Amino acid sequence: MTDSADLARRERALLCDALDECGPDAPTLCQGWRTRDLAAHLVVRESRPDAAAGMFIGALKPHLDAVMRRTAAADWSALVNRVRSGPPRLSPLHYAEGAANLVEFVVHREDVLRAQAAPRAEDRTRADLALVWQRLRASAPLFFRRDCVTVECPGFGSWASRASADDSQRVVLTGSPVEVLLLATGRPHECTLEGEPAAVAAFGARRRGI
Repeated sequence: MTDSADLARRERALLCDALDECGPDAPTLCQGWRTRDLAAHLVVRESRPDAAAGMFIGALKPHLDAVMRRTAAADWSALVNRVRSGPPRLSPLHYAEGAANLVEFVVHREDVLRAQAAPRAEDRTRADLALVWQRLRASAPLFFRRDCVTVECPGFGSWASRASADDSQRVVLTGSPVEVLLLATGRPHECTLEGEPAAVAAFGARRRGI
């Protein structure tokens, strides 16, 4: 039976296949990033914790940017192969593939495919989507920490944020696990939003990111 680590490794391999096919200068859904930048991000995230800390600590961002530039300048095939080979054994991510990387690689594979107007990924089984839902549900309190929202993934489950003082502002978000994940991380999506018009507008305008 496939588990979240197995699926994360498969998503990694399929993302690398897409990067190989697109080349280093193709667009992605990550604002300002070409495929080369996305690949560099994945390498730095997994192999340079000193630089990756700059994703969360403003004072370290110049160091992150410098390491990203050097990494992105590498030979393209070598760069993709570094992503494909996964985190080094000394990296904490080496031992947390499912928990740490499933969301990362599902989202970034869609970043590449959808930016090329390529066919949507249809190779995920229902069992795969159930694993995506598990990770999405575990991360929902973080993704939707500022929202009064009920998430409905028909056939998989639902999750609701805590009630607000004015629960009439609740938004009901419906979509597949992957589409909800894309919305939660600030990507274009195919979800439906229902609720009071002002609440839906505020929910849709809120800035989000992975």
